[in-house]
Amino acid sequence: MKQVLISKGSAVVEEVPVPEIGPGEILVRVRSSCLSVGTEMSGVRASAMPLWRRALQQPEKVAATAKLAATKGIRRTWDLVEQKRSESRPTGYSAAGIVVEVGDEIDDIAIGDRVACAGGGYAVHAEFIRVPRNLCVPIPDDLDWDCASTVTLGAIALQGVRRSQPTLGETFVVIGLGILGQLTVQLLRANGCRTIGIDVASDRLELAEGLGMDVGLEPGEADLGQVARLTDGLGADGAIITAATPSDEVVSQAFKVCRKKGRVVLVGDVGLNLNRADFYVKEIDFLISTSYGPGRYHHKYEEQGLDYPPAYVRWTENRNMAEYLRLLCEARVDVGSLISGRFPVTDAENAYKSLGDSGEKPLMVLLTYPGDDVERTRTIETGVAVRSTPGVINVAVIGAGAFAHSNHLPNLQELSDRFAIHTIVSRSGHKAVAASRTFGAVKASTDFEEAINDEDVHALVIATRHHLHADMALRALQADKHVLVEKPLALGAPEVQALEQFITAPETESVPLLLTGYNRRFSSYATRMAQLLENRSGPFMLNYRMNAGYIPLDHWVHGPEGGGRNLGEACHIYDLFTYFAGTEVIEVSASAIRPETAHYGINDNFIATFRFADGSVASLTYTALGNKAYPKETADLHVDGKTAFLNDFTRLSIHGAKVEPLKTASPEKGLKSELIAFADGINSGNWPIPWWQQKQVVTMALEVERQLLRDG
Repeated sequence: MKQVLISKGSAVVEEVPVPEIGPGEILVRVRSSCLSVGTEMSGVRASAMPLWRRALQQPEKVAATAKLAATKGIRRTWDLVEQKRSESRPTGYSAAGIVVEVGDEIDDIAIGDRVACAGGGYAVHAEFIRVPRNLCVPIPDDLDWDCASTVTLGAIALQGVRRSQPTLGETFVVIGLGILGQLTVQLLRANGCRTIGIDVASDRLELAEGLGMDVGLEPGEADLGQVARLTDGLGADGAIITAATPSDEVVSQAFKVCRKKGRVVLVGDVGLNLNRADFYVKEIDFLISTSYGPGRYHHKYEEQGLDYPPAYVRWTENRNMAEYLRLLCEARVDVGSLISGRFPVTDAENAYKSLGDSGEKPLMVLLTYPGDDVERTRTIETGVAVRSTPGVINVAVIGAGAFAHSNHLPNLQELSDRFAIHTIVSRSGHKAVAASRTFGAVKASTDFEEAINDEDVHALVIATRHHLHADMALRALQADKHVLVEKPLALGAPEVQALEQFITAPETESVPLLLTGYNRRFSSYATRMAQLLENRSGPFMLNYRMNAGYIPLDHWVHGPEGGGRNLGEACHIYDLFTYFAGTEVIEVSASAIRPETAHYGINDNFIATFRFADGSVASLTYTALGNKAYPKETADLHVDGKTAFLNDFTRLSIHGAKVEPLKTASPEKGLKSELIAFADGINSGNWPIPWWQQKQVVTMALEVERQLLRDG
């Protein structure tokens, strides 16, 4: 399919795979999508900004990059930054089209329905888009594609008006008569309000007056005295700022034109150095309008389908979208007059140029898409030839997120004597294509099934969100593919049982290799510590501390996709314990602290202790309470009068034994060594981590989770 992407200050049209939908999502064949001059062009300009200027504007990202360099090294960090800069990114956030696929858990939208869609990253400029249920609404029968595709802009304007709480007969000043300002004027008029518009462009003032605005003023005319004269000396009841400018003067002006106890609502992006004198004496209310309405930026609402009951939240972003379409149908709002042009998606470059022309700038243009069926191709070839070198493993990487980008993909590329990256699969087609180009893959795909059924693919590296790991691993093994699946292997006992049943089935002659990504056991630090345990005369004691850092509770890691921090991260350490002991666990004890504040989750702060069959005892102290300046992972290993101290996989000191200490400039957690072990295991037929140990680690984590939940 064709998709518009932004790259280094320009819009380009590229061929990418059709996205894959999941539960609670629909696939839409787009008929029209909307480009607005403000948001769209700001994104284009940002993509052309040099790196040094971005650094000045976003110092927090400079700090994050410095932290990354400390862990990954300067060279790897530089490569990652360059990859990020060179990648094209999707654009667009408002579209309309026909539903062609419906995911599980949706029962009120059907194939063939006409829908309007919203959301950056979802309602993009592409022939096909995947959209969560709460970000799409049915289109009334009498409404055309063009008008429906403006749904996002309408919802934004409508939410700004709702925040101002207009009442019949009030007077409002609208500052900035771009597309949002034009819609805001009409919505206020539909509420029975008088409107005064302010803009520097006379043509926009004329357009707004033609659509029902009462008075139009240029900034120089719009002083307090003029607004007072137009409001019988009272001043405006409220002002809505829909302008986009770094100037602080706009907000100051909004306060000044309001009456005492008036209200100002900010919709646009303006300077916010406030002058207390502008609003203090008149006791002005200053309100922020967040995009489309309640639910915006809420992961559970937008991505997981949680809705707010109308009795408690009357107008959500979804209900705002639907109401805007109804107002269009009833001709209470005219958006057709605001559309300056239509371009086929293949001519998107000129559509963007029309928005950025130095002359008269349009408010909004539309992209149109073919009306006939477009082939839904989910895998495309990049032009790289398939490798068939003996001993080299063709691998498909499933999931092209941050972890794969910064770890597996560059490591696979460096290990070209062992691996060839054949296919990269991502739910978003543009991500699959971008990663495939960066790392030289043969194919870019959004189809997991096609990857596991490809005869040229020998093995999979699965780096998706946690809840998909076990099912994908099992399906890949059943397709006779070797699998390296990132931790955790599974989030529940039934998933482990399904894997166990396949792997140990007596009728199975040979099972492909399964390796869970417990990379720490492959670190040079772990292997050095293991030397202390060779030929030991008795059990060992190991105290491990993970200063994990705080993750907000609305992050996906804490939800059903992540399984929580015990199942999702602490399992790394349970594997280290199993690796060092080499025996089964016979006793598990776990206890968590219960802070009075709900800031922390039930498995954010706990201690888990394990006793092994050989008498060894290992404990993990896992906490989100600590300071991030302290090392993330430290450990003390005691055995036979010898002690090893591990400091964040950068330093290992040994006491009482003739084992060399170890020190590295950056953390070495075994990620590359894990891949080497994976390749060697495939070629030799020996599993780097025996199945019983991989199974035991999941069992340990599940028992810890059970005890934490019981105590909670």
